[in-house]
Amino acid sequence: MLQANNVHHLREVTSAALLGAEPNCVQALFRKQPVEHFAAGQTLFFEGDMAKHLFEVVEGSLRIFKITSDGRRVITGFQHGGDIVGISLKSRYLYGAEAIVDTRIRRFSRKAFDAEVACSPELRQEVFARVCDEMAAAQDQMVLLSCKSAEERVCTFLLKRIPREPGARAYNAVVDLPMTRLDIADYLGLTIETVSRTMTKLAQKGIICPAGRHAVRIMKYGLLVQLSGDGEYYGDERGQIAYAGANRH
Repeated sequence: MLQANNVHHLREVTSAALLGAEPNCVQALFRKQPVEHFAAGQTLFFEGDMAKHLFEVVEGSLRIFKITSDGRRVITGFQHGGDIVGISLKSRYLYGAEAIVDTRIRRFSRKAFDAEVACSPELRQEVFARVCDEMAAAQDQMVLLSCKSAEERVCTFLLKRIPREPGARAYNAVVDLPMTRLDIADYLGLTIETVSRTMTKLAQKGIICPAGRHAVRIMKYGLLVQLSGDGEYYGDERGQIAYAGANRH
């Protein structure tokens, strides 16, 4: 939980670490922290470890995972540059985090973070918003796993990875996929064979095409939306959508 105890002492320590800066957003807390390097496959922390730090992904990608009672790995999400990891309001981490590729991170003390949040209405509001986003993402994942077919899951996964920067276009967008097909399968609750087969079908329909070793290009965004099961987007692809619907089975 976010603690307000010993606020004045921790505030003094944190302010010294930040050289007197008064942060007004979560990411500002990490700016003066040293960058650490994690090799691909290296674990930042495991589920159940004491939540002593929060982490900012500076560059690279992480897989967020849980291990079931029978030893199976379930991936619950992926984190990339600019994302904050470990912000949940618990004393222990609720999941494990592992580098997918060579990754650079910054860490910030949980005690110092709690003190900063206790003293800043702006930070409290942002933390609340981030926790709400995590809850919304968890609900989306429940729908994905319980209600969607394999094809719909893969299409939804690709749609959610389309860059959202201002001015970015969904059509012809390049989707980075630094994770392995096994990672995608563990995230979508599918087998690696099903993921590979579905990606091949999407490529054969001209909906996606390779864009390097670890990326695909979205060629028919409207079709991808319809096949995801999240609604219809016709644009100038009305005929293409009809074609895809006739070839889904």
